Amino acid sequence: MKRLIITFVILCAVVIAGVGAFVWSGVYDIGADAHHTKPVYALMQALRERSIDHHAKDVVVPNLGDPQLILKGAGQYAAMCTGCHLAPGMAENEMRPGLYPLPPELAKFRPDPREAFWVIKHGVKMSAMPAWGASHDDATIWSMVAFLQKLPDMTPAQYKDIVAKAPQDHDMDEAGGHSHSHGGAADEDAHGAAAMEGMAATGQAGHSHDAADGDAHEHSAAPAVEAPLSMEGMKPGAAPTAEAVARTFQTALQHGDREAVLALLAPDVGVSEGGHTQTRDEYVAGHLGEDIAFLKAAKLTPVSLGSMPMGDTAMVGSESEIGATMKGKPVTLRSREMLKLRKDGDSWKIVSVQWQTTPTTGE
Repeated sequence: MKRLIITFVILCAVVIAGVGAFVWSGVYDIGADAHHTKPVYALMQALRERSIDHHAKDVVVPNLGDPQLILKGAGQYAAMCTGCHLAPGMAENEMRPGLYPLPPELAKFRPDPREAFWVIKHGVKMSAMPAWGASHDDATIWSMVAFLQKLPDMTPAQYKDIVAKAPQDHDMDEAGGHSHSHGGAADEDAHGAAAMEGMAATGQAGHSHDAADGDAHEHSAAPAVEAPLSMEGMKPGAAPTAEAVARTFQTALQHGDREAVLALLAPDVGVSEGGHTQTRDEYVAGHLGEDIAFLKAAKLTPVSLGSMPMGDTAMVGSESEIGATMKGKPVTLRSREMLKLRKDGDSWKIVSVQWQTTPTTGE
């Protein structure tokens, strides 16, 4: 018996040493284009399926038939999921073929609600599936699950229609912090509440200066409780054509080229400033001219720019430093801009603009 135990210990030591030597040698090809052998893949597939089934078994499914819940989920899916999982009528993109294992096309089957919720919330190790629960609450995740139950029955036209009607991404709605005040009564009605909330939260008044058209242009500090616009997941050059459009948009604003700005804005664009979202017509009639006047009088220095492709849409985030004069004093502002762009034929159109500007010096 003693000899058997010794033999077993020696065998274990040899196996451990062999595995260690194999790992240390680096000969194993970890590249995503070097696929697993069929036995290894089958083992990992079984492990994943059994793990998800085990951990999701106690998930309590709410009512998924609420139209508003489904509508919200449509917007979330379009913003976060189509790059990997596609959508009705969406062609393969440049990213998907390089993913291993290949993400499933969610328009081709109806996932179990409990398992879908668990996977979306917790993600899957060693795959491209992130744990969205780290940045999204359960209600938002359930909205995506509700939408997934309807997705397989949608035509491309129906999918585009519901996404167009979906509310803007909650995270981006909450992030806006760029606000303007121009002294007029109508402008105060539209933006005064947001600006006053920002001042109350920070204990600071906004910064105003005389713009080129003579109006007082104000950038209120973002509320202290407000989360900054996040550029998580964005990388320089990830969506180069969309980034080029973003740069053109910024340059057009700086140079006062209204026609160039209008050419880049989609008819259904939403422009969010200080928590208030304007339509294209509202923005063009008011704040576009004021933004142009402000930027023409200021010095803008780009700090960073990154993007994230998502099928027929892309997110482009940028950060800049703005030097300006307000109330006769020089100030430095840190500005973040988040653009959502949609493929329109061979070009890109901006469908969402988010600004957040905070003072860094000169207060």
